[in-house]
Amino acid sequence: MLTLILKNENKIIMKRSHSTETYLALKRREYAEGEVVELILDKANQFVWVQVDEAIEPSLIYLTEKKWKFPIILDEKLRLAYSPKIFTGDRHYIRAWLPTENEIHSYRNLARNAHDQKDVTNTYPHAFANVETRNDSTFFARNAIDGILANEGHGAYPYQSWGINQNEDAKITIDFGREVEIDKLALVLRGDYPHDSFWTQISVVFSEGEEKTLETTNELNRQYFDFPFIKTTKITLKNLIKNEDESPFPALTQFEAYGREVSK
Repeated sequence: MLTLILKNENKIIMKRSHSTETYLALKRREYAEGEVVELILDKANQFVWVQVDEAIEPSLIYLTEKKWKFPIILDEKLRLAYSPKIFTGDRHYIRAWLPTENEIHSYRNLARNAHDQKDVTNTYPHAFANVETRNDSTFFARNAIDGILANEGHGAYPYQSWGINQNEDAKITIDFGREVEIDKLALVLRGDYPHDSFWTQISVVFSEGEEKTLETTNELNRQYFDFPFIKTTKITLKNLIKNEDESPFPALTQFEAYGREVSK
């Protein structure tokens, strides 16, 4: 059973349930500060498709708890990392539905989650980092798995990225929330040259301690790295070696991890 709720601190505004797919549709109603979308499942540790607004792509997420929340983002600073259309106007459509077995077990980018949130840790994939430039939403770690590839600019949408605030010890982790197996990575480095620099070498560490070194360039397109399947619950990028140039601003636009669920 899937139950979608739009609520605020005082009351439930709208609620709808269904066994496999559900939605909330609003007309002639603008969102207000403090409102939250809530999804309730009948059991934890399951996959579900979510889309809280037509301006954000659907995401196949893995929930380790029975309840998931996504606040209506009205704060102007937080909105900078999203399409300016998100949560605007007076007509809205929110939906959640269960995936097919083929969707769950197909070979895919397991890191992609446009609905990732900075401080939410029961929803996967989830990106977090030890540094984010000025605590600015346009440089949050979550931007690196939102599916947006635009990298010839920096700052607000569609050029949001993971920014490291010139920290040589910066590292970012993508947590899958369960064991998966990966055999390909893709990196899209931000390339707003000459404002930006880029990394020439990156260390990738898997959950069991296995480590690989990636040689990267100033290529604007995806840079792919293939290897035999590795089982892991998370991936960390660290030891980011910057190119020797005048710019102090390397950044990561997108991280992709291709693989599949571990058969049980």
